[in-house]
Amino acid sequence: MALRRPFGSGVGISRRFPVGRILYVIDVVVWGFAILFAALLRYEFALGSINWVAYSAALCGAAILQLIFGLIFHLYRKGMRYRTGGFEDAVSVSLAAGAVGGILWIISLVVGGHWGISRGVMLIALSVALILMLSVRFIARMIVTNSRRPGPDSVPALVLGGGYVGTNLIQWMMTDPSSPFRPVGVIDDDPNLSKRKIRGVPVLGTMKQIDEIAAQTGAEILIVAISTADSSLLRRIQDIADRSGLSVKVMPSIGHVVSKGVHGSDLRDLSIEDLLGRQPVETNVSEIANYLSRKKVLVTGAGGSIGSQLCTEISKYGPADLIMLDRDETGLQQALINVHGNGLLDTDAVVLADIREPGTLKQIFQERRPEVVFHAAALKHLPMLEQYPEEAWKTNVLGTLHVLQAAEAANVETFVNISTDKAANPTSALGHSKRVAEKLTGWFGQETGKKYLSVRFGNVIGSRGSMLPTFIRLINEDKPLTVTHPEATRYFMTIPEACQLVLQAGGIGRAGEVLILEMGEPVSILDVAQRMIAMSGKNIEIVYTGLREGEKLHEELVGAGEMEDRPFHPKVSHAQVKTLSPEKLDKDGFMSRLGNAGRTEKENV
Repeated sequence: MALRRPFGSGVGISRRFPVGRILYVIDVVVWGFAILFAALLRYEFALGSINWVAYSAALCGAAILQLIFGLIFHLYRKGMRYRTGGFEDAVSVSLAAGAVGGILWIISLVVGGHWGISRGVMLIALSVALILMLSVRFIARMIVTNSRRPGPDSVPALVLGGGYVGTNLIQWMMTDPSSPFRPVGVIDDDPNLSKRKIRGVPVLGTMKQIDEIAAQTGAEILIVAISTADSSLLRRIQDIADRSGLSVKVMPSIGHVVSKGVHGSDLRDLSIEDLLGRQPVETNVSEIANYLSRKKVLVTGAGGSIGSQLCTEISKYGPADLIMLDRDETGLQQALINVHGNGLLDTDAVVLADIREPGTLKQIFQERRPEVVFHAAALKHLPMLEQYPEEAWKTNVLGTLHVLQAAEAANVETFVNISTDKAANPTSALGHSKRVAEKLTGWFGQETGKKYLSVRFGNVIGSRGSMLPTFIRLINEDKPLTVTHPEATRYFMTIPEACQLVLQAGGIGRAGEVLILEMGEPVSILDVAQRMIAMSGKNIEIVYTGLREGEKLHEELVGAGEMEDRPFHPKVSHAQVKTLSPEKLDKDGFMSRLGNAGRTEKENV
């Protein structure tokens, strides 16, 4: 069996450069010099007065003790060159040197008169040795740090934010010679950081001074290292950066930095999603886990943008069974890849079925016996459903009814219907069909006394067929962007944010309620189009088409007569809607209402 070497004898870097051994030799030399220097001071540089035998014995004792306490305080272990000179290392060096010097001083008290070693020599030697050890390590740290700084080809960057994320970012850039960025200054509005340095990089001013700071430093990049930066702040930052000729990059969340540190791949360009989305939602994990963990969960529309992300999020909570149902086999394959890491489609985790077929749904529910259902299957394109309102009736109304009936027959405990802001004071076929779906869900909640509820939110950034992917494709193809009205606004949220709030809603919702997710401030469609064109660097025309049939200039989240309350979560409002029993469904009434001028909401169907 190979003997374990005590220090500085690892493989790879440590074998080629045994820092631990070198440090130990330096420390012994330091002790030798410190004891000699202290003796010379004590005896006023009279070499003949020094007992060289005692001096040699003291040096041998110092070497042995330094090795012992150096190992105890981990001064010579592998990887020392990456931490030498830091605060923790300084504490360890001080403790080890203090222990060595203290023991030598005690020995000098006991035998000093016989050996001719003055106790004053040991006290002076301890002070000199400690100062020299710390100085050597500090100088070594400076040499290593300077040798690992980004090269001259790196891009000068300003770091916005001097907090935890910014400090870690600067630390990475200043210690990685391959870093593509070189920090030349820190921007922070905190007056306590003014004129200070963070990891050697000066704090040069506040956001208001970015223009002049960029000109002074020659910075080309502005890196946002603020963990709490919301979309409004990011829009302001982008506007400032555009004026200053800076490109913007953003850091990941503080949770990512804490758990995984900072890597070059973490920095990414500012995206339009950043400018529209908001901060990650604070969800109560225990509430979600209570009704999802070890439960059989079924998701309709699992192949869609919301449905597939819901499946991914649900899988994190350890359901006993996750059943993904859709009529789109390609969408199901993608959902399966997201959840299970393969798209073989040879598993009962995916179910190919259509919610328009009640018999098939009831059979599936009876065989699989889900306990929690998320109903995300729907037709969602407003102008398409204006042309074919019967399809809205068949899928969004009758399809929802079929799922509700199958869930009731299978004794489902929790049913969450995914709705839309267009159901509030609806004026379109889409809005009216989703409004009826909310009423049906509310009726089943009241009848069963179980958590059958709806969740209402606005446009989801990046979902299939939504505005952003459409704009991106048009820009890539150098085609004009079509905007319905220069004053049109919409509510936006990211897919992960929407899914997190949907899961949270399932944990806090009550029977028959409609839960309305907080969407922040509505965003101008024209502003989005203009920002996307600016970010592309192209000269793209914007064409106004006028509002389409059934489309609103400004969306609403809360309907007329709905009283909202937020008893459990600051971003989730609870409201009651009038219920509708299946027996009162009236297709003719639904279709005739769509033909009425104004298409205002009526509480009868």
